[in-house]
Amino acid sequence: MSGSALASVEELQGGLRRHAYLADRGLSTAIYLAVSLGRPLLLEGEAGVGKTEVARALAELLGRDLIRLQCYEGIDAGQALYEWNYSRQLIEIRALQSVEGTAAAVRDLFGPEFLVERPLLAAIRAGDRAVLLIDELDRADDEFEAFLLEVLSDFAVTIPEIGRVAADAPPAVIVTSNRTRELHDALKRRCLYLWIDYPDFEREYEILRAKVPRINEKLAGQVCALMQQLRREDFYKKPGIAETIDWGAALMALHK
Repeated sequence: MSGSALASVEELQGGLRRHAYLADRGLSTAIYLAVSLGRPLLLEGEAGVGKTEVARALAELLGRDLIRLQCYEGIDAGQALYEWNYSRQLIEIRALQSVEGTAAAVRDLFGPEFLVERPLLAAIRAGDRAVLLIDELDRADDEFEAFLLEVLSDFAVTIPEIGRVAADAPPAVIVTSNRTRELHDALKRRCLYLWIDYPDFEREYEILRAKVPRINEKLAGQVCALMQQLRREDFYKKPGIAETIDWGAALMALHK
């Protein structure tokens, strides 16, 4: 499947399943609307429940490039958007200094060939050929969130030395948050929203069998049953589906 030609929620849900992502009806509907309406989708939930994996599976399903912006404390616009290749500019300056008639040979040192794309600019240029994953936005600060809101509103940026760069059609955008801090209402209003919770036993069992195909039914059931029990305990960090898959795969590797 290519582009964004999704006929129905059911087609999307089936397509994600073929790419080893078992989305329930609510998540499938949210993804379908985000792609169809050209709106970012904000997914919140505990770490390990499969938020990041949504973007990977969607990119594979739509036949698009996955462009990931990993957020962290202190990230700024330059690190997310673009920067100049200063080393290459310096080499160019030195080369020009050794040439007679330099004034006639000087090229623009702030032209496109010296521009280093970061994820946001790459996604804007790719447009609807990409899925942009903005991962763990809650780790970034308020200033970066405000900057991101502006980018998501227009899918366009202005580079002073080059001019305006705009997407012909917006990329599909998945924003994730572990809710270590509350995101601002302005961003939430710009996005479609869904909270992803831990799966119930049946869905976790189905996911584990899909991700670790060689695991036998009894062992898969035991792993999922224990995980369900652990999440009912008063732990600071409850195990997610990622830990279930890792544990199942580890037991298979150890022939247990």
